[in-house]
Amino acid sequence: MSAVTWTIGCVEDDPDQTELLRLWLEHAGYGCAIFRTANDFRRRLGSEAVDLVLLDRSLPDAKGLDVLTWIRQSPNASLPVIFLTASGEESDIIEGLAAGADDYVVKPPKQGELLARVAAVLRRRGGDSDGSDTLELPPYQIDGQRRQISVNGQPVELTQREYELACYLFRRQGRIVSRDALLENVWNLAGNVSTRTVDTHISRLRKKLGLSGENGWRLTAVYQHGYRIEQG
Repeated sequence: MSAVTWTIGCVEDDPDQTELLRLWLEHAGYGCAIFRTANDFRRRLGSEAVDLVLLDRSLPDAKGLDVLTWIRQSPNASLPVIFLTASGEESDIIEGLAAGADDYVVKPPKQGELLARVAAVLRRRGGDSDGSDTLELPPYQIDGQRRQISVNGQPVELTQREYELACYLFRRQGRIVSRDALLENVWNLAGNVSTRTVDTHISRLRKKLGLSGENGWRLTAVYQHGYRIEQG
């Protein structure tokens, strides 16, 4: 039985800093993806299963603010972003938050504070670190303790894999999730495995949970990118 694991993307060019962040995040139970440059991040974001970004404000090939603007204009515009920067000036913090950052951490970061801010942003964006709580997305309710999803208070019969897939998508509502990311994080398979199982499960979820718009939510395929659950 697979567990929901949140992956934190670190866009940071300092190798010592990235290894420290990786150590802290993995010790706390998160996955960690390292991006050394802005271009590396832009190139890999579509295929990486990233749920939150720690973004350095000063990168060798771009300004962090420009990267944030690019994220907010991309198909994954709702991706949470925490600025990680050496500048603690109030004007810089205000500028970063006004540009769309979810939070701001000043270097050198403190382990406890950084992890607390990561967890808080993930909670505000509709998730927790282990998927064990209850998530309300009317008319849907995800009960992590009972591993059950209800629609308008009525439990829906799902297989365990269907439940895990629905949780993974709902907790990333509004964001595109690639097919490879689903294979890796829900099925624990290498992303390049050739299989139609994802498409089959997506079709079943759409029917069982009424995700074609009749309940105010849609599970759609985004051509050449993946899948997304969103209101509408």
